[in-house]
Amino acid sequence: MKLVSKIYLLGMLGFSLASCESFEDLQLDPNRPVQAEPSLILTQIETNAFSSVSLGAALASRQLIYTNSVSENQYYGWQRASFDDYNQLRQVSKLFEEAERKDNASYRAIALFFRAYYLVELTNVFGDIPASEAVLGSEGNFTPVYDSQERVFQAVLADLDQANQLMGPDSGEILGDIIYDGDYLKWKRLINSFHLRVLMSLSLRENDADLDVKGKFNSIFSNPTQYPLMESNADNGALNYVDIEGNRYPTFNSNELRTAYYMEKSFVDRLKSLNDPRLFVFADKEINGRNLPDSDLSAYSGLGGADPLSTNTNLLLEGTGSPIDSRYHSDPINQPSLLMGYAELEFTLAEASVRQWISSSAEEHYKNAIIGSMLFNGITLTEAEQYLSQQSVELGNSNPIEKILTEKHTAFFMNSGWEPFYNQRRTGIPVFSLSDEIINSGGIPKRWMYPQSEIQLNLENLNQALDRQFGGEDDINSLPWIIRP
Repeated sequence: MKLVSKIYLLGMLGFSLASCESFEDLQLDPNRPVQAEPSLILTQIETNAFSSVSLGAALASRQLIYTNSVSENQYYGWQRASFDDYNQLRQVSKLFEEAERKDNASYRAIALFFRAYYLVELTNVFGDIPASEAVLGSEGNFTPVYDSQERVFQAVLADLDQANQLMGPDSGEILGDIIYDGDYLKWKRLINSFHLRVLMSLSLRENDADLDVKGKFNSIFSNPTQYPLMESNADNGALNYVDIEGNRYPTFNSNELRTAYYMEKSFVDRLKSLNDPRLFVFADKEINGRNLPDSDLSAYSGLGGADPLSTNTNLLLEGTGSPIDSRYHSDPINQPSLLMGYAELEFTLAEASVRQWISSSAEEHYKNAIIGSMLFNGITLTEAEQYLSQQSVELGNSNPIEKILTEKHTAFFMNSGWEPFYNQRRTGIPVFSLSDEIINSGGIPKRWMYPQSEIQLNLENLNQALDRQFGGEDDINSLPWIIRP
């Protein structure tokens, strides 16, 4: 009995001590931390956001063609897209939370930038999207409302402005930064340059007083002290690759890239007509031109992006058609992946100058952009200047926006994700070839349909968004607000 009494008393003492702890304390699992260092979260987000190499975008943008089957991107047969970027927004939300906990304004600024980046990515794909109530599952909100595309862009512009204001020499140390190694000034330059990209994407809304696109663009450009911008390729938002497993160029050792991806005809013909030296680093010689010098333009040709698959494969059998340059599948490092680069910024400034949004030399920005693109692709400054000296390349006064956007399309080859497609969607430049082979009867689609998961899990809010935008139809040919006349 005495032994039983002692055990009982010890048990009661243990219960008494345990009762002094809160229920929440007892639930903590030391193997599942609820906090994380911002540096660890930042590295993961950067790896995803800056990985922009997209073969699908190159196909849809009439830069490459695919020969193993009928590609939905090449022949415009896409339907539904994914909400996967919301997984990244959850990480961004966690980064902001940890930045608050650490009282680090630099991480706050970067989190705001990435929030803006992913919201732009999502709204460019679909139109209206969940934004103000996005990634609130931890608070029990699993059916977020859809914000109008206009409100999404208003929020994005506000986030980018705040990000620039927060970032500074005393805003806090940035660790885990594999892009700029903690250089706050380079971050500010990226944030503000991206801000100008977003504003230019709203060019069809330039007369919307609520947005004040022209005024905001000019305010950023005209105040370099407060809003520094990229000054050279050294400021590129670039993810550099290294020859280590898991860190190599994304298409390295891709057998399909080696055997099934070829240059698109209109793209090659344009480069040949302008004696563009980038052709020699974008493409390899076709079989019929293998005995010609690498710098002989006649050694290169493309295949029609809108032509039947059988036509293209037959031409290949005849030795016609240049494959993509071998460096894209044989060099583990190749070149960096760009979230946004200096050349794009200068093309955007050139377009803004022509549109009279800013008082600056469109020709100077145009030349800077082309030189930046050439240098990024390993072309020498001398070759770039020779290219610019041609009358056919000079900006001039005849259709300057067409020249700017055509050159911008060239500069986007295998970088910056779907930007070449979105630029063409906004402006119609350059013209993308169509034919009876195109899967979509409406020609070039204007958006993607919402994910099937939204029909199953968030139908009421989805239907409200579809009614508001497209008369209730989820159609790839419907015009989202950003490009609606």
